[in-house]
Parts: sequence; structure tokens; C-alpha cells
Amino acid sequence: MGGRASGPLVKGRAGRSAGCGGEPSRAEPSPAMADSEAGPALRRFTWEEIGERSGRGPRPQERWLVIERKVYDISHFCRRHPGGSRVISHYAGQDATDPFIAFHLDKALVRKYMSPLLIGELAPDQPSFEPSKNKKLVEDFRELRATVEKMGLLNPNRTFFILCLFHILVLDVAAWLTIWYFGASTVPFLCSAVLLGIVQAQAGWLQHDFGHLSVFSKSKWNHWVHKFVIGHLKGAPASWWNHLHFQHHAKPNCFRKDPDVNMHPLFFALGKTLSVELGVQKKKFMPYNHQHKYFFIIGPPALVPLYFQWYIFYFVVQRKQWVDLAWMMSFYIRFFLTYLPLLGVKGILGLHLLVRFIESNWFVWITQMNHIPMHIDYDKNVDWFSTQLQATCNVHQSLFNDWFSGHLNFQIEHHLFPTMPRHNYWKVAPLVKSLCAKHGIEYQCKPLLTAFADIVHSLKDSGELWLDAYLHK
Repeated sequence: MGGRASGPLVKGRAGRSAGCGGEPSRAEPSPAMADSEAGPALRRFTWEEIGERSGRGPRPQERWLVIERKVYDISHFCRRHPGGSRVISHYAGQDATDPFIAFHLDKALVRKYMSPLLIGELAPDQPSFEPSKNKKLVEDFRELRATVEKMGLLNPNRTFFILCLFHILVLDVAAWLTIWYFGASTVPFLCSAVLLGIVQAQAGWLQHDFGHLSVFSKSKWNHWVHKFVIGHLKGAPASWWNHLHFQHHAKPNCFRKDPDVNMHPLFFALGKTLSVELGVQKKKFMPYNHQHKYFFIIGPPALVPLYFQWYIFYFVVQRKQWVDLAWMMSFYIRFFLTYLPLLGVKGILGLHLLVRFIESNWFVWITQMNHIPMHIDYDKNVDWFSTQLQATCNVHQSLFNDWFSGHLNFQIEHHLFPTMPRHNYWKVAPLVKSLCAKHGIEYQCKPLLTAFADIVHSLKDSGELWLDAYLHK
């Protein structure tokens, strides 16, 4: 899930992998391949057996998952999964049909790579997904997905994305021309910083589109342009973004599965359930009852300049992502070569820090307004639709809100259909609202400033819950 398939890992005996990184055996075809060629019945499994292969517990920690009633052993393949080992492992022991469909463009190609991992199928008396899930809701969402495909809402308007890129490049040039023409005095310097801050934020939304394979019909084309936008225009690695972001989409707001909530418990106490749990355990890494105050210090202004700025270099070096490092360095080389003659060393460092400060505030408020106020808990393995709706909310549509948030004001639709081009979110929104109404699920949509305020309110509420549990339970 979350990327193109890489080379398959061929099986040995049924249910057991031939080994991580091992060469496929040419003399003895795998049972999965034999089944496809000779046609004997596949092994039959129950949900109880599959649930025991979640990768947790005593060794051997096998990982199985189900896609369209087929059972796959990903115990070793997960390390080679192009979308990252964690994102696919988060569905070990579970049905992964809906996330598989949501994340991949060329599903037929991916299924070919999956065939050596096939070890069986669900027994005829077993439902197509876990008995704990809402059968009618799952079926209705899959019908909605089919409707979305028939309506062509997954097809991009490339002119839209060309214009997005064009306006970013124009603003980037305008920022340099401002200082070149007016000089390096305070007002031109600040104007240039604001323009570059807009460039960084808007390039962030654009790289998000390519990262989600929303622009081109071929995954590799999206990946190539993604590296250019996030690497050359922003100075960040595509591999780092993929590693974190696909996990977030697979299990949003699920503690220990969504890296976006890893700030709990070191810096913040998040969510009602986790905050009370932390208080009952008498843990106090920070004065959480004041977190709604210190959020303004260590949250929006500090995330990018004080954490992301150094961590991305550590990430690419530690994982030997040299192509990403080259793209990143092209950004810094271009930035320093163009501004150094105009500002000098101190001036260019100050400009870079100010731009990252602007970008950080913009990024944190927009990305967290849809998630922090929502339900945060451990993974309860509910259906795809419910998983996304309980962790996301929307912000009212307007031309400004669409531009300012990169259409992430439609966070619900984006999470349900991550490969959908963002210019189509408003078209599918009424269909999603209708499905929510049918099943009694709340579809939250609020004004932009209210969404910002709800971040602070939710932090205050969870901090108070932690304090009460800490003192009295």
C-alpha cells in the first residue's frame, strides 16, 4: 500500500517465506504460482487465524493480511514494500482491501507482484471482512467508490496543476526581484520573505498532490515530479514524506501507527482516552494542563525550523537516500547562489530562517486543524470509512480556503480517496455527506478560524483530563 510494487518475494512452502531478499527459486514454483497454473484449491483460513498473524506477540511474528478475500503473507515482503514496511504492517492481521484500492493506481500490476505472497483465501463460511466491521457501511462505501470511478472523479485536470506550479514559480522569481530591485532594506527583505513563505507553503501542497499520485496516470511520473517539487523547490526528501505520510493515511490518529500523533506523550497529551490513560499511569513528561499555552511556542513556530530542518538530513543519510539528498542540495545551492550576492552570509541565513518560520506556522495550523480536535486512540480496526471520518473534519469551502489550505479543507474526502485530484473534492463531498447521513455518522465542517481555535480547545480539554486522572485516579 502507498506506492508502486517492487520485485516480488517468492514463497517456499505454503505459509512460509523463502527469506528476506532471497532469490526466487526457478526449480520449484511457489504454491501460489502452482495454484494459478494448475488450479488446485487454495488453503482456507478463518479470521481468527489471520488475526493471530498481526506481527505482535512471541516469535515467530508472522504478518498476514487479506485483500479481496485472498490471504497474503507479508512477513518478509513488508521490508521491501515501496510504500514502507510500516504502512503495510499496520494492516497485518486485518482486511486491507479498501486501503489497497485507495492507495494504488495500477492495481492489476500490483496484483502480479503480490502473487508470490499468496498463501490461501478465506474459508467459504467466512465474511469478506472481519465480523466486527459494519457490513452494510463497508458495502455502501465500496459502491460509492465505484460511483466515483464511473463519474471520472479520479481523473486529473492537468491544467489545474500546471497553473499551481506556474504561480509558485512566479512568486519565487518575484521574491528575488524584490530584493534585487529595491535593495536589502527592511521592507523589501520582509516582502521577499513573505513571498518565499507563500512559495514554500504552496509547494508543500503541490508536492502533496504528486506524492499521492493524483496528477499522472503512471505512478513513476508522479514520483519523478514529486522529487523535483519537494526536493528542488522545498529542500526536503520525497522518501521521508512517503515514509511518514502514508502511515498517517493508513491509520489516521491511531497511536503507535500514525506518526503525526507521535508527539504524544513526550510533548502533548492527545485525545480523551490517551490523556486519561497517561494520567492514570502517573506519567508527566510535560505539564500537559498548560499544553494549550506552550503549543504556541513549540508547535507552529518551531516544528519546521527546529526539528524538520535537521531531521530530514539525518533521515536521508541514515537510509542512504542519495538521490533525495542530491535534490535537496540543489535547492540550497540555488537559494544561496541567487541570494548570497544580494544579502551576504548573515542576510541569507536570516532570510532562510524567517521563511522557514512562516512556512512552519502555516503548515502546522493547516495540517492539525483537521486532526488534533478529532478522535485519537489506539487502532480499533474499524472499517475504512469510519476510520477516516472519526479522525478528520472539513473546513468551509471558499476560494481563499481552497488556496490557503491546498484543498485540505476537504480533508474528509481526501482521506477517503487519497489519489483523487484535489480539484474534484467538492464534487464528491455531497455523496460522502449522504452516506454519513444514511449511517448516522457525523460529518464535521466548520469555519477556518473555528478550526484553528478547536486545536487549542482540544489541547486544553485533554490536558485537563490528564490532570484530573493524574491527581484523582
